[in-house]
Amino acid sequence: MTKSTEIEQYKVHRDESWLSFNYRVLQEAKDPGVPLFERIKFLAIYSSNLDEFFRVRIASLKNLIRAGKKTQKILDFDPKALLESLLKIVNDQQEEFSLIFEHDIKPALRQNGIIIKKRQRMNREQNEFVQNYFNDHMLPFVQPVLLNKNKIRPFLNNAQLYLTVLLEDKENPQKEHKIAIVKIPSDHLPRFIELPSSSADKKQILILDDIVRHSLDWMFPGYNIIESYSIKMTRDAELYIDDEYSGDLVEKIKTSISKRKVGTTSRFIVDREMPDYMLNRLMKIFEIKRSDIIREGRYHNNFDFFNFPDFGMSHLKDLELPPIEYTALQDQPSLFDKIKAEDHLLHFPYHSYESIIQFFEKASVDPNVTHIKIAQYRVAKKSRIMNALKKAVRRGKQVFVFIEAKARFDEEANLNWGIELEKAGVKVAYSFPGVKVHSKIALVRKLVPTGEEIYAYMSTGNFHEDTAKLYTDYGLLTYDQRITSEVARVFNFLETSKVPTKKFKHLLVGLFNLRSGLRELLMQEIENAKAGLPASITLKMNSLQDEEMINILYSASQAGVEVNLIIRGICCIVPGIEGLSERINVISVVDRFLEHSRIFVFHNNGDPKVFLSSADWMVRNLYHRIETTFPVYEEQNKKVIIDFLGIQLKDNVKARIIDKDQLNNYQTGNSNLAIRSQYETYYYTKRQKN
Repeated sequence: MTKSTEIEQYKVHRDESWLSFNYRVLQEAKDPGVPLFERIKFLAIYSSNLDEFFRVRIASLKNLIRAGKKTQKILDFDPKALLESLLKIVNDQQEEFSLIFEHDIKPALRQNGIIIKKRQRMNREQNEFVQNYFNDHMLPFVQPVLLNKNKIRPFLNNAQLYLTVLLEDKENPQKEHKIAIVKIPSDHLPRFIELPSSSADKKQILILDDIVRHSLDWMFPGYNIIESYSIKMTRDAELYIDDEYSGDLVEKIKTSISKRKVGTTSRFIVDREMPDYMLNRLMKIFEIKRSDIIREGRYHNNFDFFNFPDFGMSHLKDLELPPIEYTALQDQPSLFDKIKAEDHLLHFPYHSYESIIQFFEKASVDPNVTHIKIAQYRVAKKSRIMNALKKAVRRGKQVFVFIEAKARFDEEANLNWGIELEKAGVKVAYSFPGVKVHSKIALVRKLVPTGEEIYAYMSTGNFHEDTAKLYTDYGLLTYDQRITSEVARVFNFLETSKVPTKKFKHLLVGLFNLRSGLRELLMQEIENAKAGLPASITLKMNSLQDEEMINILYSASQAGVEVNLIIRGICCIVPGIEGLSERINVISVVDRFLEHSRIFVFHNNGDPKVFLSSADWMVRNLYHRIETTFPVYEEQNKKVIIDFLGIQLKDNVKARIIDKDQLNNYQTGNSNLAIRSQYETYYYTKRQKN
């Protein structure tokens, strides 16, 4: 066995690792130390994540299987075996999900006076309420359909809830039972309906599904309702193989599946209590394969828990952590002078996003500003930043916005913003063929008596006022000409598609020098370790999958480099393997905020090199995207980032250890004090002078 083959054994497949990450989300729902409504929210996050996983990853895997054995030979894994492994993991997690909801969440709700009611246990007043609610609000949407043989089958919409109903003919009970489907209109109505209650301190809730169940007798006169079971179909979102594969393989796969039906089934979810004979009939009617079946509990679309009513019970939610005003820039008339004097590093959601909004709003009205440019990947539905850009055009400024039209599941929203901006007079560019632009950068040009000034904003996160309250990200405002000149060069490429002739010396930019620059930084630490110098690498990112980067990290560990990784999601590296990765330590932090920042720190023999980035270390980021990794030069800002990483590495409350067995054990550490890094970071930020 070759050395490379041996190393290949110690890589976790990205999809198995992602399911392990989603289990960490489920752990938060399971944790009794998490406030009750937040536990319910984590159930919603888990469910929403899993929905996307099936629409994208499982769908892509099934497409690889459909492509045939000849094409599969090019792959370095067996897609059928992987699919079976993934589905087993999902089924096990789904069982645990149901147990958490039934045995943990529902009793905890009951203890707090919130009862999820069984329809069979409603009193007369509640029965009347349900009947009236159905007639007044639901009747136009339920769309009952009797499934007859040799008739056109109804189309099941993606992620829509339905009841399948087993019917017995009242006049001929010996006849074969019929099956009907009824839509559960959760796309039009709230999923959780409060029932009238005689007790002021009791809140009683009926799930929308059960209101439909309650009304089945009325919908199917002439039949006895034997039982009903919920179903849901998840359909293929689209092919997303371009992110992971390239060249001839992409074309082969696309050609092989070109004749597939639109919206191929990626998952058919059924109530685990549904009898096999009924399931078999449904599979035949809807042409569902056994491998598409996922058995869950009685209720599906659990992402609706995002909208679970809280009845004003704030004590069952997280304590408020009000965003900290960044006073150095907040409401400053001389904002650009402040940026000119020094770089400003902001950490969201700990800092308020208001300073960034004001950066654009002040640029839009500053008479000396001539140009504003921004690369937009995801944007809020209501965006003051976008409105500032429209205002800037009205004031005669030249505004350029690059909109990534291929931002997954935000395609429509991004295109709508593009149309609105174009109507306002903004110059808009959309996507590159085969490449995504994932950089989070902006540039402002000013004319002053001495000439031209360029200011830049670079971030690890999107220009999104809503997610800035939920995602942890760093943003840097700078006048440093070493950086701003190169940001201008990136924008020139985005505007003209002309490849820069001048090399980047400070920025690492995807498609140009990102991979080679990262490789050089990693290799320098290896060389230092071999020379007997202190050497360490600390990396924080969402996902680590790229094979070359993983192999270099293995080499670093073997050379004596201390490698500390903070990986929120996909992590394909395997730490702790003797002779390979003993010096690699990996943790994942899952808590109230979504860890989103990418940070790369290299010891550099005591003079740390610190970078912030839009890029994870995945094939798609390092091969198929315009990403921007930027240095942090000011010593105080470097210290803040290194301190933050130190806090996260010591987390003994919300950090999980990533190991070869994917056990997701909590990190305990050596401290007798509880260190919850997100809270510690908040108070650290609050103590900083800004």
